[in-house]
This record gives sequence, C-alpha cells and structure tokens, in this order.
Amino acid sequence: QVQLVEFGGGSVQAGGSLTLSCAAAGFEYSPTCMAWFRQAPGKEREGIAVIRSDAGSTWYADSVNGRFTISRDNAKNLVYLQMNSLKPEDTAMYYCAANFWPGVCPSQRSRYNWWGQGTQVTVSS
Repeated sequence: QVQLVEFGGGSVQAGGSLTLSCAAAGFEYSPTCMAWFRQAPGKEREGIAVIRSDAGSTWYADSVNGRFTISRDNAKNLVYLQMNSLKPEDTAMYYCAANFWPGVCPSQRSRYNWWGQGTQVTVSS
C-alpha cells in the first residue's frame, strides 16, 4: 500500500527553524518528483518546494526561496524540508506529495497523485 507520512511539524517563534520529514512507503520505484505543499486556513494549497529524484534539481516558491531547503534520501525514501527564518505567514498545514512526472517536476497540486495526511506548522510572532 502506497503511503506518504509527514512528521516534524510543531510550534515555533518567528525567526526559528523546523525540519519536516516525509517517509514514502509502498512504491515499487522511488517517485520521480517529490514536493512540499502548504495550505493556510481559507487559502488554496500551494506548492512551495519540489525536488527531482535523479539530478536532484529543485524549485522553490518565491515566498520561501532562500529560507527553505528541500532534500531527499532515495535510499531511505525520505524527503526533507528544512525551514529557517520562519515567519507567522508560514503558518499552515504542510503536505508531502509524489508523482512519476517524466519531465521537469511540476509545482501544481493537480499534477501529484499521492499525498500525505499533513503536519501542522505554527509560527508565532
């Protein structure tokens, strides 16, 4: 059974750091693309970071570029999101997603087939 499980969320003060992890299980092959999305109350779910399995190429949303870092360990089927210099506007439910996209990894929600249940990140001012 394919499953993505996120962990590492929590509460932190502005300026602090958190690292999220996502464990992928049940895939016969490592997904080509792994991504982190987030959804704040009343807002659409947005893609914030994407990483491709082979070359490790990455993409970041402008809102997190320079503060967040996505990485993956294909051998352990883990994906990480290191979040630094957190701001109150980073408060959201964070989701891990996966697909087997053949080209440049997309950032659109509709392009991802598998999702985790989410982990909450709360940043207080």
